[in-house]
Amino acid sequence: MKLLGKLEIKSFEKIKEFLEFEHVGRIASIDENNYPQIIPMNFVFVDNAIYMHSYPRGEKLENIKRNPKVGFEVDRELEFLPSYFSHPTNASQADTLYISVVIKGKSVFVDDDEEKALGLNAMMKKYQPEGHYDPIQNNDLVLDEVAVIKIIPESIKGKYKIGQHMNSDSRTILAQKILEKNSNTAMATLKIMGFEIIDDSLKMIDEPIW
Repeated sequence: MKLLGKLEIKSFEKIKEFLEFEHVGRIASIDENNYPQIIPMNFVFVDNAIYMHSYPRGEKLENIKRNPKVGFEVDRELEFLPSYFSHPTNASQADTLYISVVIKGKSVFVDDDEEKALGLNAMMKKYQPEGHYDPIQNNDLVLDEVAVIKIIPESIKGKYKIGQHMNSDSRTILAQKILEKNSNTAMATLKIMGFEIIDDSLKMIDEPIW
């Protein structure tokens, strides 16, 4: 199998899980001069669609009015792998473990108050899970003061690189180097890779296949 195929996320549930967890996505629209404009946004993935809220006026809204076709991207850098992991002096050997999802689709402005409330409440639930807010109702005035953008996906593609393209021995060696480097993200990365520390030893307990 080619490397690209090994890096593809084939499980929609894994893609959905990733989108539900991540906090920042980037919407790409086309401006009046036919240049792409990319803006980071908070978002929520509900009923297989992306919802975002925005001030009712602005360049990205004008872009969407002219051309509803947009791109949307979410990524997470898991671990930077310094070049010396592979070679003592060759800087080109540096690499990164990551997860990413790219969506292409049509963007629309949500006008229905019930759907606007659904999107906004889903965002509050995601970003403020501790609560301390009153859910938005269908007749709340705030619905007239905010724009809700919905992206209806035409394609959703995900890629991940967590060492699954390596044989088990090479992957274990990489995991050990990540453990020794001891970055702030090392333990979380090792867990995603399928490793845990048991009896003071690093062991693969899972073969994660996405």
